[in-house]
Parts: sequence; C-alpha cells; structure tokens
Amino acid sequence: MMLAAVSVSAQQRNNNVPSYADAVEDFKPNVTNQPGRQYPMVNSQGAVRVQLRAPGATSVQLDLGRRYEMVKDERGVWTGTSAPQDVGFHYYQLIVDGTAMPDPGTVSFFGAGRWGSGIEIPSKDMDFWQVKNVPQGAVEEKYYWSKATESMRHCYVYLPNEYGKNPNKKYPVLYLQHGNAENEYGWSVQGHAGQIMDNLIAEKKAVPFIIVMDYGQGQNIHLKGQYAPQQPQQGQQGGRGGSNDAFQVVLMTDIIPFIEKEYRVIADAQHRGMAGLSMGGGQTRRITLANPTTFAYVGMFSGGTISVEDVNGAEGFKKTNKLVFMSSGSKENPRVMEAAENLKKNGMNAVGYISEGTAHEWHTWRRSLYEFAQLIFK
Repeated sequence: MMLAAVSVSAQQRNNNVPSYADAVEDFKPNVTNQPGRQYPMVNSQGAVRVQLRAPGATSVQLDLGRRYEMVKDERGVWTGTSAPQDVGFHYYQLIVDGTAMPDPGTVSFFGAGRWGSGIEIPSKDMDFWQVKNVPQGAVEEKYYWSKATESMRHCYVYLPNEYGKNPNKKYPVLYLQHGNAENEYGWSVQGHAGQIMDNLIAEKKAVPFIIVMDYGQGQNIHLKGQYAPQQPQQGQQGGRGGSNDAFQVVLMTDIIPFIEKEYRVIADAQHRGMAGLSMGGGQTRRITLANPTTFAYVGMFSGGTISVEDVNGAEGFKKTNKLVFMSSGSKENPRVMEAAENLKKNGMNAVGYISEGTAHEWHTWRRSLYEFAQLIFK
C-alpha cells in the first residue's frame, strides 16, 4: 500500500510531547491486536504503549490525539507511551520519518477516512457488548442496485437469531448510520451492534428487530439521471448538508424499498426507526424531519438535538413519532437533557441520555444504542 507523506507544521512539532513518564507498569496486550502480537498494550490508567521495529528510522511518533515521541533502543525497536486516554475505542497511527502508517500490531478498522489502527481502552461496563453464550444473530453483507446512483451499493443487515427460525414472522427495522469519515462497517465492527442486540434480546430487554447499516458519506455519493440535482446547492452532496443531501435520496429511493422487498419487515412508520452517531445523527435529524410520517423512532447519538420549533415545522412528525432519543458523552458539553425536557413539555415522548466519562467516541455510541434499543418498537 502506498503511504502518503505527512507535512508536519511547526505548530504540530511544538505540540509533540515525550512518552508518558508516569505510567503504571501493568500493561497488557490489547483486544485489537493481531493474533500473537504483544503490542500495543494498555495499562490500568488507560495509557497506551506501542512498539515498532524500524532500525533505519530517525524519528517515530505515536499519533493518538496528540503526538508522543518514541525512543529507539539498541535493537532498533522504538517504544512510546501515551498519557491516559478516555475509556472506549480510539483510532491512531504511527508517524515514521514524517510518513503516517498503521501500527502493524493491530487489526484494521475504517475510521478517520482510512483503514488503520484502533485501540480499546477498557471500561468497567464492557460486558454489554461482549460475545456471550446466547442465541446468536447474524450480520449479512448485501449488495443492491441503486437507481439513484446507477451503481451497485453495499450494506450490512443484522438479523436476530429467531429470524431464520420463524419464517412467518415480520420484524421492525432500524436504519442505523455511521459517523463522518467512517463507513458501513463501523457499527458492526467498532460498535459491536450485533453483540449488543443479541445480549439485549436474550435478556428480554429489547424486542427482536432488524438493523440496516449503509454507507452515508454524502460527498462520495453521486446522484445520476433524474435524481441528480439540476443546480446543486451547498450541502446537497455533503454528509452535513441540508435535508436534501444525497444520502437521503438513496435511502428513500433505494435502501428502504430494497430492505422491504428482500426481508420480512413490517413496512409502516410505526415499525420503522432511524438513528445515527455524529454525522449520522445529523442525517437522522434532517431526514426524519424532512419525511415526518416515515419514521416513528428517532435516535441521535452525539448528533445534535430536535427542537420544538423543528417539530412544529414538520407537519405530521409529532403525530407519527413514538420516541425522540438524544444522547451525548458527558465530555461533549451536552444539551440533550434540556432538549428532551422541552419536547416533553410539548407532549412528546423524548429521552435524553448522557454517557458518563466519555467523549466523542465509540463507547458513547455503544452505550447509546444499548439504551435506545430497549425503548423502541414496544
């Protein structure tokens, strides 16, 4: 794989820091490691330690929020340790003589706009997304033809364990979106959505439902033919744009009809929900308000809020909606509780949720899905 050189500014160099010197020496190999690899490691403080054998390199850094200078020993092995990190999943990379590269010690994840390395900082509440001895659902990989883009597209579909055992039953469906610079892999890999659902269903905390995870990065979705905007407006092609962004067109034109034809779903608003994290939460907000009688359940995880004014401007939304769920990490300066209270005063079922001790990262969103899934389709 070709690696692009990274230009390091004077400001970036000034932000570089030495390896963390006060780390407790109880490091353990991480769950994201390649089989048999000892590094990267994480200690009880949440500090990350990495190693790389690069005897010919003159500079190696660990890039994890900020850049930590690594030190080379006589064998040509570079070692670096970060300051303690927030619990949850974090993307990172190594900078070798100015060039960014994945850490060869980890498996790969798609995030930050690239396939690269990830690290899991353990939390005390990891149990809810672990693989357990419970009936296992399945995540199917599906390709389908998109009329809106005149191309084949790709999604993942979670099916609860009972789906294949009860051929006469139909199921609700949740359309669940990733964040900016991520893709349709995110929720089932970094997010562990399948494990979260299997465990909730086994504990009878959630009803079985289908989850559809599709690619929503709007600037990379090119509408064709009758679906192409005649005069593109700012935001129409972008994932953060207005309500008519490209993903909305694909969702309404292609994804929902494909799922309702291919799977046994209850094809009405009362059994259809949409949720997403960060950018996907913003898409959820815009799309559900623009299609106010299509989705009864709405979830925004670190993805903004819905106001009373939004609801009043979307005819049919209040009557159709069964739940507006808004969440945030406690380190994200959240306003979701206030927004939920305002909607409640307006006669709606609204829930605000704050993930304590987390920021804008995957453990916030895993917790959010865990809470949201227990409230919907009941």
